Amino acid sequence: MTKYLTHPWLAIRVQLALGALFVIAAVPKIADPPSFAHMIYNYRILPAGLINISSLVLPWVELLCGLALIVGIWRKAALAIIAILLAVFIAAISLNLARGNAIDCGCFNVSLADRTVEQRLGDMRLDILRDIGMLLMVAQVWWAITRSSGNILATSRKSMSASSETPKPDPGRQPTPAPPQPPEHPHPHPGPQPPAVPEPSPAPPPHPDPARGPSASH
Repeated sequence: MTKYLTHPWLAIRVQLALGALFVIAAVPKIADPPSFAHMIYNYRILPAGLINISSLVLPWVELLCGLALIVGIWRKAALAIIAILLAVFIAAISLNLARGNAIDCGCFNVSLADRTVEQRLGDMRLDILRDIGMLLMVAQVWWAITRSSGNILATSRKSMSASSETPKPDPGRQPTPAPPQPPEHPHPHPGPQPPAVPEPSPAPPPHPDPARGPSASH
């Protein structure tokens, strides 16, 4: 199960979907800051001095985090900020739901109006479930990134340990001379030769015949 949940194929799609959701949520707030400031005021949580600045800064934070996830840069920082924002949204909506204060979330649409109290309370419950789901998306992408980084780190450590175990030559040690090799014959050694035939000895000179005697000289 872990293999499938942290698979890059799934993680990149969840990351892109999460980034697109935050970009979509930020655009209407940037386009209409007064309406978003009014919705922040309805939460009855922030002091009056922080409402206007929050309505101006918060949408740009959402936009930048969403773009970072889409482009694939500063992913861990963007995921951390998104997780904090979602936790704040869940806590704020839950607090007003417990008070019975029916408000518009203002997460994706800052121009909702003419809705009954029951409709708004129902929407708030759905908003909490939606933000919890998005928080799970953040956890999935974070887990996949951490697991991938851990695998890369483990691989680099193995390669470093393997290289450290390889013996290194000692610069102060003289190399051992190689033993002398027998001379190589240019031609292969001939096989056994037949025994040499001795040459015949020269015949002895003829001896004179004693019966004939010496020849007469004239």
